[in-house]
Amino acid sequence: MFEILQRAPVIPVLSLDAVDQALPLAEALLEGGLPVLELTLRSPASLPALELMARSLPEAVIGAGTVLDAAGFARATDAGARFIVSPGHTDALLDAASRSAIPLLPGACTPPEVMQLLERGFRCLKFFPAEAAGGIAMLKSLHAPLPQAHFCPTGGISAKLAGDYLALPNVVAVGGSWMAGKGLVESGDWSAIRRLASEAACLARSN
Repeated sequence: MFEILQRAPVIPVLSLDAVDQALPLAEALLEGGLPVLELTLRSPASLPALELMARSLPEAVIGAGTVLDAAGFARATDAGARFIVSPGHTDALLDAASRSAIPLLPGACTPPEVMQLLERGFRCLKFFPAEAAGGIAMLKSLHAPLPQAHFCPTGGISAKLAGDYLALPNVVAVGGSWMAGKGLVESGDWSAIRRLASEAACLARSN
């Protein structure tokens, strides 16, 4: 998971309502320099879109987000997801990940949650919901006692905030949706998405 997160400073978190949006959106983000994409499984179009993106764009690393249980893990990997993201974690989900070659980015936002995941062998964690859970100040506080944990904060992060998160020593990448907002996707403004992706790809990070 660490190798995947290192490929780009920003992981676009995508939500699609129509399968025909999938390829032009993914292509615009790739052309902008963001090769790792997280497609959230929140609509009936999500799994077909994931399968289409994974099959058509082998140069991209397509992951599935909002995976909540072992059954969802299996559906996403069967559709071609190369990594799985969850807003939290359960023993069943962690067990499913331990049986799979597909890496999991489980969610955590408190010291006990982080410690539990470290104990299970997970070093890369999703810090969610980032801004609501204390944001940069909380991540700074977690770093001192738990320096072995690496985070991809997601939730409420904007283009303006992303650079400050990436400057933290325990942040590998950030997740965000600002470069692929619903209005831009629905209007098919792929050039604007490509431009925003290019700006995100140029953000500096400490890791």
